[in-house]
Amino acid sequence: MSEGFAPETDAEAGTGAGSGPAEVIFHGGEIETVAGGPGPREIVGEVGARPEAVAVKDGRIAFVGDLDEALAQWRGPTTLLYDLAGRALLPGFIDPHGHVVGTGLQETIADLLPEPDGDVGDIDTIVRKLRRFADGEVGRRSEWIVGFGYDDALLDGESHPTREDLDRVSMERPVLAIHQSFHLGAVNSKGLEVLEYSAATKDPKGGRIRRGDESVLPFGEPDGVLEETAFLPASGRAIMGIAEQDRARFLDKGLKAAASYGFTTVQEGAAELAVLGDLRALAAAKALPLDVVVYVKAADAIKAPHLVEASAEYLNGLRAAGIKLHLDGSPQGRTAWLRKPYKTPPGDLGDDYCGYPTLEEEVALDQVRAGFAHGWQVIAHVNGDEAIAQLIRCVQTATKEARPADRRTVGIHCQTAGEDQIEEFRRLGIIPSFFSMHTFYWGDWYYETVLGEERAVDISPAGWALARGMVYTSHHDAPVARPSSLAILSSQVTRKTRKGKTLGKHQCVSGADAVRSITINAAYQYGEEADKGSIEVGKLADLVILSANPATVPGEAIAEITVEETIKAGRTVFPPVEETPVPVPPGVGAKLFTHHC
Repeated sequence: MSEGFAPETDAEAGTGAGSGPAEVIFHGGEIETVAGGPGPREIVGEVGARPEAVAVKDGRIAFVGDLDEALAQWRGPTTLLYDLAGRALLPGFIDPHGHVVGTGLQETIADLLPEPDGDVGDIDTIVRKLRRFADGEVGRRSEWIVGFGYDDALLDGESHPTREDLDRVSMERPVLAIHQSFHLGAVNSKGLEVLEYSAATKDPKGGRIRRGDESVLPFGEPDGVLEETAFLPASGRAIMGIAEQDRARFLDKGLKAAASYGFTTVQEGAAELAVLGDLRALAAAKALPLDVVVYVKAADAIKAPHLVEASAEYLNGLRAAGIKLHLDGSPQGRTAWLRKPYKTPPGDLGDDYCGYPTLEEEVALDQVRAGFAHGWQVIAHVNGDEAIAQLIRCVQTATKEARPADRRTVGIHCQTAGEDQIEEFRRLGIIPSFFSMHTFYWGDWYYETVLGEERAVDISPAGWALARGMVYTSHHDAPVARPSSLAILSSQVTRKTRKGKTLGKHQCVSGADAVRSITINAAYQYGEEADKGSIEVGKLADLVILSANPATVPGEAIAEITVEETIKAGRTVFPPVEETPVPVPPGVGAKLFTHHC
């Protein structure tokens, strides 16, 4: 078990709530309390000297202050004195946006990720890994052969696998290779047949079936690559084709992965109501080891609002918080909706290609209105600046129509947000949650191919938010990337690309501000800042022990920090103390999957 603590102030040092000895007293390390409330570090300021000790009792922080005082007031015959041995103690990390069920999927199917998370750099390796999955225990039970994580920007030739490539995996079984963005994918000929995609199939609204031989009438022969709404049926069928017993373990695998990166609160960021039902059944069978916040897909929630049951309170570690809108696609996949054209459009699309919206304006507005009317928190996937503009218009209109309220609407990703749009977020109270890891994973791709130099340097513009005194958060969006807390922090501080370029030095933030983005600011985003996000008396003992303090080490050293221990409400959840998975009630897993990031 680890120790936790909060910054010492005159009001907090000394006796906390409760009586009797503490279970554990942490000492002997660098304690980063993140106290002082959400917001930029330079505005809230430092909060006194670092405390020497933190006492934990009944899952909460009972004391923060001097070690001698902690020993005198909180030590008993059974109290564990936990010597941090120079390591750092921080509040447990809070995931502002991710897909914990999708993380479990990532842990289950073929791993097609490129370096540094994987080793896929060419199509032959994709074929080999898919064949290996097909021959494995889970693959043999699966209707589809499926893998996740390839990135065309990092494949030889910078092109997607095609139906002909994936026919080398199998001609008898459908095959799906999912792009790392989870907005595109490629299927083999059998997959196209199962999906009933042919030259006679029109592109669906909000999506695209890429074509090979365009002389085949009326629309051209599909080449296997599918975008957005054309891709969703493929991912849905492929994931539902995984055996129910394997899908039922997605949550357990996802929670274990998140805990290993220091997260104590995680998110399922785009659940269907059926998935929410399965998650509730799992939580009812056994209290979850981490807190899970669920957002239901807006279109699904509006059909049956009584099933959402949004609440600020957790039941066995689970709560529904609101709804998720999905307004555009992926910049790295060049499907995000931009105000100005892409530097290099994909395929044979013209020089005026700007991507495309996922929802018509009136539909998006109705979803925001529904969120406000039902008291659901609204989060919206917006990567391109034209999609961000659509969100701003919808929130402006819905806010005028509704009574004023503290809604904490969230713009998810905000990759290409303009400075004018960050200012509009400030004015409207929209919290930007940046996918800052894009600076590393796709920074070079944006700079050279997708956006060009002028726009690429301002992706994930946390610097603009800080300059305005705004609360912002940063996320990993797993399974799009590994749920790595240290990668979230490092990417904000250094903004280094794969090739070592600093992508927009003016948007770099301090280590302290980066830490706040996944602790107290993330707690604020969820409306949980009174209970989580900092080490202060009375708060939950959600803690993480790291090999060094990312708030104080040089930015280049953050990536080398390791997670030593993760503690949820005073109980160690990583390294795992017990390997008993969450029990799976009968029928759970029938719908448990996720397919949108």
